[in-house]
Amino acid sequence: MAFIFSIIAMTAAFIVWQSSKKRIQYNMMFKRTANAALAVMAGFALIALSQAFTVVPAGHVGVVDFFGVVSDRPLAAGINLVNPLAKVHKYSVQTKEHKETMQVLSREGLTIGLEMSVLYRLNPDSAAQVYKTIVGGDYENVVLIPQFRSISRAVTASFQASALYSTERERLGISIQEELAKAVAPRGVTVETTPIRNVGLPSQLTEAIEQKQRADQESQRMEFILTKERQEAERKRIEAQGISDFQNIVARGISEQLLRWKGIEATEKLATSQNAKIVIVGSGKDGLPIILNTQ
Repeated sequence: MAFIFSIIAMTAAFIVWQSSKKRIQYNMMFKRTANAALAVMAGFALIALSQAFTVVPAGHVGVVDFFGVVSDRPLAAGINLVNPLAKVHKYSVQTKEHKETMQVLSREGLTIGLEMSVLYRLNPDSAAQVYKTIVGGDYENVVLIPQFRSISRAVTASFQASALYSTERERLGISIQEELAKAVAPRGVTVETTPIRNVGLPSQLTEAIEQKQRADQESQRMEFILTKERQEAERKRIEAQGISDFQNIVARGISEQLLRWKGIEATEKLATSQNAKIVIVGSGKDGLPIILNTQ
């Protein structure tokens, strides 16, 4: 519209300039009119020329619509030369986040509070398709969000509520991401990830799960204690066996002659000692001396 208005205004200024130029020789007033018309014509010429260029911001693409004929090649970010009569619709291809809080059902039919986000972006090559096939190009509210809600409920219904409390939460997020990506990719939307921020389970189920976890921990603790006691008993058995083996080996190495000889050696050493003492020789042929210190 601005281009057409500029062309009309420029044409009118040109006509005035031509008319005033012919009459300059009769009246100097026409010279001023001609100069003003020339300035107006130049100004509207610049405006008309500017309509042939458009600026697409960083992180966006442009879709060219020339009276209903949409170009399949999107305009890249920067300055682009376009038909002055065409309209350029600009779409962001940057990553966006949509947060959702839903009440969903688990496999057992329990109601679960699910807080999730979806990170998504528009595929640049699909911008023209989105403009032509989605009302107002609002792919978020028309395509993405309804599919996100529906798929989240459907996928969560295949999981047990107790599993979502710990181990299966990450797998739930991956499953939703995969199903959502398959649903919206043909419509030009790329799903990057669907992180789960929180899973709200019924209070009774949460308490039962926590009790089970405490019981499992206690069972593991008792198993550790029993294992430790069994190891200690095995250690003592091995130690006792070692002592018994040592005693047997020593007993086999001690003879009657050795004991009598060791007794004689001890008696001799005591007899030669400078300490005052009383030595009482044991009775019998195998009796050993008893030594009493008098100090």
